Amino acid sequence: MGSPVPAPISDGDRERVSELLQQACGDGRITLEEFSVRVGAAWAASTDIELARATQGLAPLSVVGTARTVEKVVTVLSERKRRGRWRLRSGRLKVFTLLGSTKLDLREVITGEDVIEIEGSCLFGEFVVIVPEGVEVELSGMNALSSEELRLAAVPRLPGTPVVRVRVDAWFSSVEVRSKKPGDTTVRDWISENLGL
Repeated sequence: MGSPVPAPISDGDRERVSELLQQACGDGRITLEEFSVRVGAAWAASTDIELARATQGLAPLSVVGTARTVEKVVTVLSERKRRGRWRLRSGRLKVFTLLGSTKLDLREVITGEDVIEIEGSCLFGEFVVIVPEGVEVELSGMNALSSEELRLAAVPRLPGTPVVRVRVDAWFSSVEVRSKKPGDTTVRDWISENLGL
């Protein structure tokens, strides 16, 4: 007996799989980064077999590292990094940085929200947000004697991914939002994470 013949699919099939993946992301079974990759595969699929691969191996329950929820990040005279798997309590995150460095990596964040809002201020410091490629970002806020940079990869927006709105008022600071591929680490990131420089 031969292997099954792939059947064509419709946009409705792709939308149903995207909704399933969004639910899985909201439940904590997959991260925002994994959601981006899977939903991209779902919309690129042309057969039912390719579409099924987008949901293959979904964990039935939440995995370790998802219990801690975050609703605000405060950094004073120090460095704070939020990376790996973490959960947003809601779609809103308050931030405050004074004479320090705050780095938020949203690639493995767990949320079921359509919009993620990051709002706050940075005084005499550095504020960095990393998002998966294909996620739309809006950067705004007041800027006084500071630098502000939005550096996103020139790729199409992945359907079903949340919009990330970053509104940070900066005084004598650096505010940067950039996208990265899954698992992408630059030499600068590696030096910072492993050597503390």
